[in-house]
Amino acid sequence: MDGDFACIDKDRASRTGCPEAVYCAGKTLEQSESIITRMREGDIPVLATRAQKELAERICHRYPDAEYDSISGILTVGRLAENAGGLIAVVCAGTSDLPIAREALLTARFLGSAAEIFPDVGVAGIHRLFSCLEDIRKANVIVAAAGMEGALAGVIAGLVSAPVIALPVSVGYGASFGGLSALLGMLTACAPGVAVVNIDNGFGAGYLAHQINKQTVAKPVEAVPGQHGL
Repeated sequence: MDGDFACIDKDRASRTGCPEAVYCAGKTLEQSESIITRMREGDIPVLATRAQKELAERICHRYPDAEYDSISGILTVGRLAENAGGLIAVVCAGTSDLPIAREALLTARFLGSAAEIFPDVGVAGIHRLFSCLEDIRKANVIVAAAGMEGALAGVIAGLVSAPVIALPVSVGYGASFGGLSALLGMLTACAPGVAVVNIDNGFGAGYLAHQINKQTVAKPVEAVPGQHGL
């Protein structure tokens, strides 16, 4: 037991290939800081999610190699040396979905995958999706982050050969029920090849995308004749 509030899983990386992540929401600043410090004392790379700005300031002051993304709340200290090869595409429906999409993006990068983000290409302006579709098709796995009705994941799955991880986001007006509409829409997508993570679980989407990517032979996916410009 590490103190009276946490038991750090120091051997997780040896079992799963990825170290334990620190979920900061619901923890005090002191608790999160103590956990991160103890992990670094054990030479464990740290990925902290939903990190507050004050926590990030403390950690960045203590560790010069710490990095903080204020949009997603991702805080990292150190990084895994593994380079999985291949590419993960994180496709983000709207700017309001960006914090959760970036959580997925930075999680995948921390774990050792190359990842690129394609922001603000949702179905309300679907021409924007087609303008970057050839680059998205180069990815081994795609994360599709969307709120509202969550249609983006099914649309993408009908245009690519790579698996699509649907990431519902709690963005939208009243009837979106805090992301429930997006979740249900993604679960009932007509297009095959879609798997769905929980609402706002950018970490889970990025983690799963990395696992798929590192098991995939890195090669670009050729465009399918007749599909471009639909």
